[in-house]
Amino acid sequence: MADENGPDGTGKTGPGKQHEADIRDDDLERRRRELEASLATRRPERLEGKDDAKAGSAAGYGQALKLSSEFIAGVVVGAGLGWIIDRQAGTSPWGLIVFLLLGFGAGVLNVLRSAGAVAEFGQGEKPRRDRDDGNGRSS
Repeated sequence: MADENGPDGTGKTGPGKQHEADIRDDDLERRRRELEASLATRRPERLEGKDDAKAGSAAGYGQALKLSSEFIAGVVVGAGLGWIIDRQAGTSPWGLIVFLLLGFGAGVLNVLRSAGAVAEFGQGEKPRRDRDDGNGRSS
């Protein structure tokens, strides 16, 4: 037997339920048409932005390659200098260890400078008007 809220044995809804379903379907159809219309107005902008996204992606890869090569160069130069000093002075492995750590630090500093997180040497910190002072106000 069918209860009042569910379908009966035939899979059909009870009396009065069909009208409510039609109202919901009409509302959904109206909302779908509105969504399609708003998407249609935005599609040309999105298609034009695909070329910009590809260019931004290539620029991102270039920036990543630059930053990683600067870091690796710092570590390699530090290790090379340490190895040479160890060979010349006979202080193995201390020169390599010390200069490898110095090269690592120099590589990190180069990456931070390239990314703009640290000021260049000698330039100090320049005041910026749009800096947030922590109280939600700009200084």
